[in-house]
Amino acid sequence: MTPRIFDESDFSSRPGKRNSRPRSKNRPDHKDAVPGFITGVDRGRYTVLMDEDGPNERTITAMKARELSRDRIVCGDRVDMVGDVSGDEGTLSRIVRITERATVLRRTADDTDPYERIIVANADQLVIVTALANPEPRTRMIDRCVVAAYDAGMEAVLCLTKADLASPEELRNLYEPVGVKVLVTSLASEQAPSEDFVPSELHDLDAVRTQLAGKTSVFVGHSGVGKSTLVNALVPDAFRATGRVNDVTGRGRHTSTSAVALRLPQFTPADSKEAQSGWVIDTPGVRSFGLAHIDLDRVLAAFEDLEEIVEDCPRGCTHLESAPDCALDEWLERAQKNETDEDDLTVSSRIKRIESLRRLLAARPE
Repeated sequence: MTPRIFDESDFSSRPGKRNSRPRSKNRPDHKDAVPGFITGVDRGRYTVLMDEDGPNERTITAMKARELSRDRIVCGDRVDMVGDVSGDEGTLSRIVRITERATVLRRTADDTDPYERIIVANADQLVIVTALANPEPRTRMIDRCVVAAYDAGMEAVLCLTKADLASPEELRNLYEPVGVKVLVTSLASEQAPSEDFVPSELHDLDAVRTQLAGKTSVFVGHSGVGKSTLVNALVPDAFRATGRVNDVTGRGRHTSTSAVALRLPQFTPADSKEAQSGWVIDTPGVRSFGLAHIDLDRVLAAFEDLEEIVEDCPRGCTHLESAPDCALDEWLERAQKNETDEDDLTVSSRIKRIESLRRLLAARPE
C-alpha cells in the first residue's frame, strides 16, 4: 500500500494561547510618523489631511494600526501616521497614534445606555441648529446639547433657522441667560430651499461666519432643521444633501449619513483686519441625545457666577428645585427679601441664571 503524502491541508491543530503571544513586548515607537487631521470616516477608512495650509497639503486614505483596534477615531482627531503618505491613488497609510484631545463631544443612545459614543474631537464650539418652525423647536433637545457642550468644555452656540416663519425672541430670551450665543438666519423668500438653492437666499450669514472664523465648529441638530442647507451656504462646494419636512409627521428625513469636516472659505470679521478660515464638522441628524455620561461638576463650571453660592450646598446636592437644603434656594429667598449685597441688575441676572441652570440640570437623567 502506497503511503499517504501529507500536505498543509492536513494540519488542523491550532497553537495554544501561550504559543500565540507576540515574540516581543517591545512595540515600535514610530519616530518617523507624520501628523494629520481626520476629515472623514467611512467603513474603516479614514480621510486625512496632511501638511494643513502648507505647500504640500494633500488628502490621503488611511486605516487604523492593529494596536488601535479598540480606539475610536473620529472627525477632528489629530493623528500620527506611517507608511505611504504620498496621497497617490491606490495608496493606504496606517494610523499609529491619536494625539491628546483638547475636547471630546460625547453622547449616549439614551439615558440608560452605559456606553458613550464619541461624536467629534478637538472642536471649539458646538453649534446647535434649530428651526423656529417646520419642524417646531424642541427645547429639551437644545437643553441636552447645551449640557453636552459644557460637559465637553466647549462653547455652546444656538443657530436659529427659518426666522422668516417665526420670531426668535422667545428662544433668545431663554438661552442667552445661560451664556449661549444666539444667531438667527432666514430665507430671502418663503420658498423652501430646492436643489437649485444658492447661498444668497439665506440672510444674516455674516454673523454666523464671524462666529465660526478661526474655530473648529461641530454642527448638530435633528433632521429637517436646515442644517445641511446652512452648511451648503457657508461652504459653497460642500454639496451636502438636503431634504424636506414631512407634512404629516412634521419631521425631517436623514440626509447627512456621516460626519465630515469641511474647510470654511476665508472671511474677515468686522472686528478683525485679517481674513480667517476655520472648520465646520457636519454631523448626521439626531433624534435623541443621551446624557448618561454627564458629570454634574463640569456643567456647573459653565456657571462661574453661581459657584460661590453652590459651595454652601450639602454634599451630593443635585441643585434642583426638589433638592433639600440647596444653597440656591436660600439665596433666592434672600434675594426676594432684598437681603443680598448685589445690585438689582445683578440679582435679576442671577435669578435667570439659576432658573436656566436648573432647567439644564433637569435634562440630565436621575
